[in-house]
Amino acid sequence: MAYTITDACIGCTLCAKQCPVGAISGTLKEQHKVNADRCVDCGLCGKVCPKGAILDHKGAPTKKIPKEEWKKPVIDEASCAGCSVCVINCPKDCLEIEGPKFHGDIHTVAKLVGASNCIGCGICADNCPIDAIRMAK
Repeated sequence: MAYTITDACIGCTLCAKQCPVGAISGTLKEQHKVNADRCVDCGLCGKVCPKGAILDHKGAPTKKIPKEEWKKPVIDEASCAGCSVCVINCPKDCLEIEGPKFHGDIHTVAKLVGASNCIGCGICADNCPIDAIRMAK
């Protein structure tokens, strides 16, 4: 189930402007709508909504969270296999596979390269097949 916007929406457009997949549409000063087929449940809309007009994928109200409090992925380099599942699934392209550390090195790992662009959605951690990523402040 996708995120939804309630009638408490004032049409400020913050959610639509920030949505990484363009799943939110609407006109200024009118209630916006989420396209459930496009929504990736990242939660960014709920983090930026000044009116608490967003319900999460479980139907629970969200709260605005200051950007400095958003969680970021922490990668356990010893566990990471460098498979790139996290890189492929990141809606903001904040992760990449780090190159070898020395000639002959075959152990590659994921690395957060766009921390300021990271929306703290946790999609990388949710999709990691070996649980090498956790979300933390």
